[in-house]
Amino acid sequence: MEKTKKSTKRLATAKELNRVVTEFYLECHQAKAEGKPVGWMPPMNGAIELFYAMDLQPVFPENWSPVCAAFGLTPANFEVAEGMGYSQDLCGYLRNIVGFVHGMMGGDQVPLGGLPEPDLLVYASGGCIPAMKIFQIMEHRFPNAKVFRGDLPQVALEHIQPHHVEYAVHQMKQLIEFLTETTGRKLDYDRLADVVRLSDESCALWDEICTYRRHVPTPISAAEIGIMFVLVTRQGTQIAVDFLTKVRDELKERAENGVGIIEDERLRLFWDNIPLWYNMGLFNYFEKMGAVVVAETYSAAWSIRMDTSDPLKALAMKTLKSYPLVSCVSVETRKEMVLKACREYKIDGALLHSNKSCVPITLGQADIKRALEEELDIPSVVIDADHMDDRNFSPAQFQTRVDAFMEMLLEKKGLL
Repeated sequence: MEKTKKSTKRLATAKELNRVVTEFYLECHQAKAEGKPVGWMPPMNGAIELFYAMDLQPVFPENWSPVCAAFGLTPANFEVAEGMGYSQDLCGYLRNIVGFVHGMMGGDQVPLGGLPEPDLLVYASGGCIPAMKIFQIMEHRFPNAKVFRGDLPQVALEHIQPHHVEYAVHQMKQLIEFLTETTGRKLDYDRLADVVRLSDESCALWDEICTYRRHVPTPISAAEIGIMFVLVTRQGTQIAVDFLTKVRDELKERAENGVGIIEDERLRLFWDNIPLWYNMGLFNYFEKMGAVVVAETYSAAWSIRMDTSDPLKALAMKTLKSYPLVSCVSVETRKEMVLKACREYKIDGALLHSNKSCVPITLGQADIKRALEEELDIPSVVIDADHMDDRNFSPAQFQTRVDAFMEMLLEKKGLL
């Protein structure tokens, strides 16, 4: 088994992903060349829609890290970051982008041209610690960039109150003032309403796409989830809506005709935690045993439906909700999310990725494992790895554990 491998994609729309990714980064570089202000920001926040509404170019350094992993650039970036004193125990996203901006950035051989330098840095105090630290580091690396540091309350989903929303709306207004003053571009509120509508439409499409994963056999597997790239980078654009509509239509046709993503679906699996971006081919590994990964915790968190009647409030709510959905959620809530997904997707077994460089979304897996067995009679196996650093992934150990797990699942279903 290989330590790094690209996934085998079978959906026609998923095969278009290379073009979609390339066009986004070309657009980023073209914007820089034409003098359009480029702003770096974390993913999953309402600033994205503001940028598109004000004809500014958003760029996502965190999202660039999976791209680096797919192109095999992370070892060089980690070497630079660790040479600067950043520990191997820190978040892989952080170490990769730090190494990239202090190393190969601007070089001629960087795939997709790399990232254009930022004119603006936009981030908030909410979210996971590495996400905030990345931008503090970027402030030192790009001292000429104008900086907006939002003050965002970190509140669990179930505890969000009207005063939290009111405060987040105030922060959004301050961000609009900052963008207007620094770029000279005024926000067209009719345009913002249209962008928010498109963003919500993308999320509705993603939710519909996920419903097709409940079909037996499933018409899509985790090996195809790169299609969510548009949910990360193109929120609020017609491009995202058009692409996800094509995906939805392809899955609908497959589901109606009973065409599964593999020929003989025998086992349905659930993946907890972030994928191994350097080895998306891992999701194809299970197929030789008739097993397919039909659902994950990670991809489910990228859809946040919005009340489009009040665009600013909608973006404030999106920003408040985004991180609690993934990395700042209680163990009890995480457990309930996994159990709910395993019921809905008719899961036979769960793969719990114990992620060395993302502890917040790894915590609680022992409780989840116990609950799966006791409440749903669903066995699970823990896979030790890292979403960015392949030095923390042992193919031999993975193969030994997973092969035995698959045999046990097949025997449990009477298929051996």
